[in-house]
Amino acid sequence: MIADYWPLLGLRLRTPRLELRLPTEEELVGLAEVAVTGIHRSGERPFFSRWPERPAAEVARTVVQGQWRKRGAWKPDHWALELAVFDHDGQPLGTQELRAENFAGLREVASSSWLGVGHHGHGLGTEMRSAVLHLAFAGLGADYAVSASFVDSAASLSVSRKLGYRPDGITRDVRDGRVLVTQRFRMARDEWERTQRPEVTVTGLEPCLEFFGADPR
Repeated sequence: MIADYWPLLGLRLRTPRLELRLPTEEELVGLAEVAVTGIHRSGERPFFSRWPERPAAEVARTVVQGQWRKRGAWKPDHWALELAVFDHDGQPLGTQELRAENFAGLREVASSSWLGVGHHGHGLGTEMRSAVLHLAFAGLGADYAVSASFVDSAASLSVSRKLGYRPDGITRDVRDGRVLVTQRFRMARDEWERTQRPEVTVTGLEPCLEFFGADPR
């Protein structure tokens, strides 16, 4: 079976309302269709890229190709795990990514995500990021987790603050002739351990550890 060679397909993260895992090819179609319906409200632009605003076929292809590209480029010292987020009825809601460069040396992960616009405002963004933080700290032995959001992206900023991240400086970029300010955040392992968070269950991790360059401590 393909999972014998790519055990990441067997990795599962479960929270009270969600399951996070790599999607099958059929589920990837459903995930792309969620993105086509919209992942942010009109007038908002929480992403640097304009991919969510492109024609429907391009949005769908971006979702599908993103999954293929990240799996194909995977190396233990350079990886991006983009998990599909499902409710407990198996309906796709969005994606939650965890990524790292030289994890074995730095013990640091970053995250990013999107949710179908119809699922905003229900605390799911907090719950799904809590899941990958549990994977990072409890499962992989990370020392730090980082994240970043535009300073006018209230929902993303709220998730980071709620989960216990601390401000870690800013980044300034130019997009369409305007300066955009990004707030960086950082969380240390001891800060994560002190933070209240949803219960998370991880299964199928042990066969995957070498893929992450991880040696949990």
